Amino acid sequence: MATHRPDLGNASGGSEMRNTNKYEKSPKTTNMVIVILLLTIPLSGCVGDTENDRELVIVTYDVYALTDEVIEEFENETGISVTILKLNDAGSILDYLIQHQGREDVDLAIGMDNNFLGTAIEFDLLAESDVNQVGIRSDALGPYSGPLATPFDMGYVCLNYDTDQVDGENLTVPTSLWNLTEEEWRGKVALPSPVTSSPGRAFMLATLDYFDWEDGNDEFSNWWTAMKNNDVIITSGWSEAYETHYTGGYGEWTEGYIGDAHITVSYCHSPGVESWYNENWTKSASLDLPKTSFLQVEYAAAVNGGNIETASEFINYLISPDVNSLMPTENLMYSVLEGQDLPEENGYLLNSVIPQQPSQISMNEISENIELWLEEWNSAMTSGE
Repeated sequence: MATHRPDLGNASGGSEMRNTNKYEKSPKTTNMVIVILLLTIPLSGCVGDTENDRELVIVTYDVYALTDEVIEEFENETGISVTILKLNDAGSILDYLIQHQGREDVDLAIGMDNNFLGTAIEFDLLAESDVNQVGIRSDALGPYSGPLATPFDMGYVCLNYDTDQVDGENLTVPTSLWNLTEEEWRGKVALPSPVTSSPGRAFMLATLDYFDWEDGNDEFSNWWTAMKNNDVIITSGWSEAYETHYTGGYGEWTEGYIGDAHITVSYCHSPGVESWYNENWTKSASLDLPKTSFLQVEYAAAVNGGNIETASEFINYLISPDVNSLMPTENLMYSVLEGQDLPEENGYLLNSVIPQQPSQISMNEISENIELWLEEWNSAMTSGE
């Protein structure tokens, strides 16, 4: 069946399948580029009335749900003037807050996920907000349910594979992660680095649980070393893995496409997004192996020292049904509200998978051990060199 390249770059919103690299929420960014967008909409009755003027400064990455229309509607409803400091990625948000701690120049952070939230809390970067979390799904509140951060979208990171190639004849559908270290998979797996990619980090965390890291065995390191020896393709971020190397997605229509990998890391609903953009057709599927997926939750959080009142108003707006129900189409992630699901149109819901047994690594375990785990991963990938 013929497909067409979706107009991904021009669509508003979205948390995946974008040439603008939303997936590349790299944990550490050396050169941080800040683009400042000042969006001010004068309101009748407020112009010139400085006593009534209220402001909100948001630090975020390119969260596509924060469209001009969403910002303008909030400004019109509240009279609050919004300034957005737009950084590279989720890791940059954490870096920015650490570097600017105590300066009181930011009120609200949007886009840190449960890979980074524990560190932000540990550094006392966030403040308790006045947010009504009634109606938020229990799984969205699973990683963190306190007053310092509120979920606004979510999705499971997992392996995706090309069903045209992984069909039982050309390649066998893996039933174990060890299958990927076998000869038939040599050079045909593309994984984003956990050092420079948030989805890559999420998958690495899942493999820790898959190989029972708490038992003190060497299986985690042994598997990653075996993958290196089987010529795994390690990329700097999701876009390079999915668009340049992976054959099952829309990459074949992008510049620089290589197409040498038939399995990669993406989201469990990525095949649904492919189908949604391609008029109910996709050749990509999610691999639902036990403990190989990771629930990623993204948060909005009031910043310590900022204006908690205006930050709370925006968070309540972001999780309101009118706004949050649009996350599947505007941000290409799940809504965090009870009773909301992915659209059924064009196979979005049908081709999306909720993993039966996702990995179970807590946010506290991540913040306590992440540096050690990254060191272990790096040692595994450089073993024998």
